[in-house]
Amino acid sequence: MPESGLAVIDKPAGWTSHRVVAELRRLLSTRKVGHAGTLDPMATGVLVVGVEKGTRLLGYLTLSDKAYEATIRLGIGTITDDADGEVCAAVGAAGLTDAEIEAAMGKLRGDILQVPSAVSAIKISGVRSYRRVRAGQAVELPERPVTIDRFDVRRRQELEANGVPCVNLDVVIECSSGTYVRALARDLGESLGVGGHLTALRRTCVGPFGIDAAQNIDEAEQRLRILPLDRVAQDCFTALTVTESEASLIRHGRRFVNMHLPDNTTALMDEAGHFLALYRQEGQDAIAEVVFI
Repeated sequence: MPESGLAVIDKPAGWTSHRVVAELRRLLSTRKVGHAGTLDPMATGVLVVGVEKGTRLLGYLTLSDKAYEATIRLGIGTITDDADGEVCAAVGAAGLTDAEIEAAMGKLRGDILQVPSAVSAIKISGVRSYRRVRAGQAVELPERPVTIDRFDVRRRQELEANGVPCVNLDVVIECSSGTYVRALARDLGESLGVGGHLTALRRTCVGPFGIDAAQNIDEAEQRLRILPLDRVAQDCFTALTVTESEASLIRHGRRFVNMHLPDNTTALMDEAGHFLALYRQEGQDAIAEVVFI
């Protein structure tokens, strides 16, 4: 049985997140592998994968902030808001100034309401939104709150795409979980009145896990590095060390009356530094979210 924990994979372009999981299941000879946060097939970069007991942490890791490098093409809009979709508008971006672009980007920073891309994994009555779109159905998703901490241009390039004058923007984005970068590209283009879509996307960070710690698939096939749960708990959550007697109660998922946790969701560790459980605050008490022993 493989060690329980997390692996950080540099997802290759053209692979789905599910394909990465399937490959790791084959390599590790276990079904207990899952990922924290889907990446589009066209995208590359950080994909956090749980192994064995590590899969039970994944639902708590999806709240992490994320960082991306992306290329947005202004002047052309597509049905999918990325380069894989059919063109739905080709207005062109001739004459677009840096000042106009910066003003439009400024409106997309901070706490905003964003309508997710219709071609997303969000379920509508049990069916993924992208499946409905591909079946020719009209999809309208409700807007949701997201936070864009950084949305900056690194490089601007003028070009023609199929005879349409366009502007490519290489951008850096730091945002909350649940943000759709394709939707940012779409909304930036719409705000400027020229249309826009995503042509490249690379996720460089998920919470404390950066691209420098990620393995590519070839490296994983030779030897997959798995971060043990003890380290993951301390890297991803506020940690609290408990006594031996408290640890024995945690094994049974007991409630702690009048215990104040340092964070709403806290990793409880024994005196030897072993990860025992995630507990959360409920009024004056601390109650178990998930127990790992």
